[in-house]
Amino acid sequence: QVQLVESGGGLVQNGGSLRLSCTASRNDFSIYVMGWYRQAPGKQRELVAQIRRGGSSNYAGSVNGRFSISMDNDKNMVYLQMDSLKPEDTAVYYCYTAWGGTDYWGQGTQVTVSS
Repeated sequence: QVQLVESGGGLVQNGGSLRLSCTASRNDFSIYVMGWYRQAPGKQRELVAQIRRGGSSNYAGSVNGRFSISMDNDKNMVYLQMDSLKPEDTAVYYCYTAWGGTDYWGQGTQVTVSS
């Protein structure tokens, strides 16, 4: 079992920045991948960014160059630095990991970008 706890969402103006954090309950270096998904009202949940232990990462095209994902391997924490935010980035952001063949999700944190 893995519990994920997110923090860092909020309200920001167009062009602003936010940093999301997520802590995984397991701290035994067995987690290989962590990431962030988001879901806007009326839309499907979509991958924003993910990172693997060792540092390789990938991003959705809509956030590439504006968002940056990083991982603290020792603490099993993942961060999402979001810069140049746009109103279309407004969504609930979910932390994600896969462990032992099971997907795990955080409770979600709201990010709202005002125009």
